[in-house]
Amino acid sequence: MDGLDEQPTLREKAYESFTRHLLARDVRPGQFVSQRRLVELTGLTLGAIRELIPRLEAEGLIKTVPQRGLQIAHIDLNLIREAFQLRVFLEKEAVALFTRSASDETIASLLKRHRDIAEAINSGNNSHELELHAQAVDWGMHDAFIDALGNTIISNVYRVNSIKMRLISQERFRIDGRVGPVMGEHLKVLEAIERRSPEDAVGALVAHINHARDRALRL
Repeated sequence: MDGLDEQPTLREKAYESFTRHLLARDVRPGQFVSQRRLVELTGLTLGAIRELIPRLEAEGLIKTVPQRGLQIAHIDLNLIREAFQLRVFLEKEAVALFTRSASDETIASLLKRHRDIAEAINSGNNSHELELHAQAVDWGMHDAFIDALGNTIISNVYRVNSIKMRLISQERFRIDGRVGPVMGEHLKVLEAIERRSPEDAVGALVAHINHARDRALRL
């Protein structure tokens, strides 16, 4: 029984370790890696890595290329289009529900974080630290919308797509130099939520996501 209890934990450790290294760019999109390299990277056993690979393949984060080995997900135009399309489908419903159900305190907190960043930008703060903070606030807002659904299946799908979105962001565009415009787009969404207008919130959110998609496709 002890062994059965430990196995899921070990598999989760392997998954979390891999995705952490992937987002830290210790392995890069399109790169070929061996199972031994993944062992070295994660510090886990070869058995754990072999159990991990089918999950990564199913989620599209890695694929087996005959005679070449394991390849990290490659960022191409098809992946960008599909990832953004899925994001729109999921977040439209999420933001509509969030607009109706979020507490005034939650909305006020999100607005304050964004307005504080916007004010810092207007005051001439263009520091890397502010950009990192803005990126975290950016992801946090979108995560809050999905969390409001309270749907584990959707959350799991969104989590995998979010990893791909962050890889796209790293490869194609970053928030660097665009903190002001991005915060402005977010504030339009949040101000519509504050008015409790699902239609306006959805419209502003879709426009925001489509702007990001178009920038990624142009690059």
